[in-house]
Amino acid sequence: MREGCAGGPVRHVRKGGVMRTIRGLALLGILAPVAVCGGESPQAVGHPAAAPYRVEEVSLGLIPSSVVGVTSSTDGCHVAYVVANGDKVLVVIDGKAGTAYDGIAAPGAVFSPDGKRTAYGARTGDKWCVVVDGQARAASYDGILERTPVFSADGKRVAYGVQQGGEQLVVVDDQAGPVYDGIAGLVFSPDGARVAHRARKGDKRFVVVDGQAGSAYDGILGETPVFSTDGMRVAYGVAKGDQWCVVIDGKAGPEYGEIAEGSVLFSPDGKRVAYVARKGEKGCVVLDGQEGAAYGYIGMGSLRFSPGGKRFAYTAVKGDKQCVVIDGQEGAAWDGIGEDGLLFSPDGKRTAYWAGKAGKDFVVIDGQVGPEYDGIGAGSLQFGPSGKRVAYVARKGEKGCVVLDGQEGTAYDGIGNPVFSPDGKRLAYWARKASRFLVLIEGQAVSEYDGVLRGGPVFRPDGTLEYLALKAGNLFRVKHVPVEK
Repeated sequence: MREGCAGGPVRHVRKGGVMRTIRGLALLGILAPVAVCGGESPQAVGHPAAAPYRVEEVSLGLIPSSVVGVTSSTDGCHVAYVVANGDKVLVVIDGKAGTAYDGIAAPGAVFSPDGKRTAYGARTGDKWCVVVDGQARAASYDGILERTPVFSADGKRVAYGVQQGGEQLVVVDDQAGPVYDGIAGLVFSPDGARVAHRARKGDKRFVVVDGQAGSAYDGILGETPVFSTDGMRVAYGVAKGDQWCVVIDGKAGPEYGEIAEGSVLFSPDGKRVAYVARKGEKGCVVLDGQEGAAYGYIGMGSLRFSPGGKRFAYTAVKGDKQCVVIDGQEGAAWDGIGEDGLLFSPDGKRTAYWAGKAGKDFVVIDGQVGPEYDGIGAGSLQFGPSGKRVAYVARKGEKGCVVLDGQEGTAYDGIGNPVFSPDGKRLAYWARKASRFLVLIEGQAVSEYDGVLRGGPVFRPDGTLEYLALKAGNLFRVKHVPVEK
């Protein structure tokens, strides 16, 4: 629990055989993993879905038989990997090869949230630099710190930690900051205007916000600091002797035996703060400075505010059962609650989560228990944009299907998480039938490939469905563009 920042690890050089070479993107997990769900043949590929689409397919080139350092953008529409070039290595982004270097820092290229920009660490001789959008920054260092570079949410800014001799520092938009003995937890505020990180000097730890160090403590909680959505507020956990507390806007709160790592959370409007704390042998949620009921265990990643910030929920263990606590009220007790926790609809009025009892899983929507299945796909449960539609992946035996508004779709050998169109009228996902991957819109197959990249497909604001797919060893960017009637 205590954050040491003990020098902040430097990435290892990834050159040639040093990085584990894996043959084929599927073995690297870059292809959508198999989520099972059975039986009917899909509609023939190419038949029109609920609305006509024009298919645009652009080749991004042949995928080499051996690649390393494979990364992809969040939406699955961009991919990067590292390949050998003689005694050098280089990064290939969406089929375009970059400059060759002596080494590339793990994990490889990092994408901005919108997938349009990239950054990675590269080594020439015994010096390292950061390459942004294919251009090497002029400054060189002894090492690039783990979990960096990082982009701001809008993709306009980039920051990274570096090792220089026995010291470490943060570089933001090519401007070097103060030096410390150790650095970790580099993060931009959601609006991209501010930057913060944990730091160590000697045996003291502190948080640095916009280059200004805060008060020194005996330890800083991992996964903090965190910013409010507007970037105006900041919170982080600290150790004072053998006790822990949360510092919010520079003011230390009440002390506890422990603060759960990863639990500090601002509401979307930035007005409320919640975290999980331990008192004695029990845990509780501290919401707006007030302690909630004590439980044997609280899911540290289960804390949820509604989109408007007025409602709040989390998962708790009571005896040998688990329940969801919504606005301070306990729900039904189950053998287990899905790892996704509770989901609020976009307007905050509805709730959904999945739970298990007697070896079966089911979805609970607004307190109503749905049909039982052998499993529910992790991360698949979601509301449509209006909050009226609900979709998730369910498993029956060795097959899986998408359940939309209570109706089961066709069963397949594998199913990807569904995604709603911006207007909520269409639902898309990938499905696997034997060794072939289909992309479906409203349950109708519109394409067939050897594989679909993890994270896709995704709807764009104009309703275009986009994803990356493999066919005969080649990578393609595929778009299904709505055709106006």
